Formats: sequence, C-alpha cells, structure tokens
Amino acid sequence: MIGFIVAGLVIGALARLIKPGKQRLSVVATLLLGLAGSVIGGVIANLLGTGDIFELNVLGFIVAVVAAVALIGVAETLSGRRAVNRT
Repeated sequence: MIGFIVAGLVIGALARLIKPGKQRLSVVATLLLGLAGSVIGGVIANLLGTGDIFELNVLGFIVAVVAAVALIGVAETLSGRRAVNRT
C-alpha cells in the first residue's frame, strides 16, 4: 500500500512535467491527482487482467500517467474558470 502511494506521487510529478505550460495547481493538488491517476491505472490494468490494482505494472503505469495528465488538465481548466468568474 505504501508503494502504491509512492508510485502515485511519482506519477503526479511525472504528469506535471509532461503537461506543458504554466500550471496553476498546487503541488499537493498535483500529487493527489497523481494518486487518483494511479488508482485509475491500477483499475484498468486489473480489468485487462495484467495484474492486481495494487500491483502497478508497466501498462498500468502508462495508463496512470496518461490519466494523471488528463486529470491535471481538467483541474486546471476548472480552476481557471473559477478565477475568471471571480473577476
């Protein structure tokens, strides 16, 4: 379980590096979205029969990074809309 959390943190950091442009999310938000991406990657790998949800293999890792990048993009879009609506 601790390894899964560490993998999620690494995935969040990788997703932040992959996502181009200035990011308005905090580091904590990015890491939490990395954990969410890690869960998504684990679930998809489990559904494909390549491993257990807590055994993040290569396919699960790739899916997790892609999911984390997508989640960060969505979160930035939503936070940008809130910032525009406040002004």
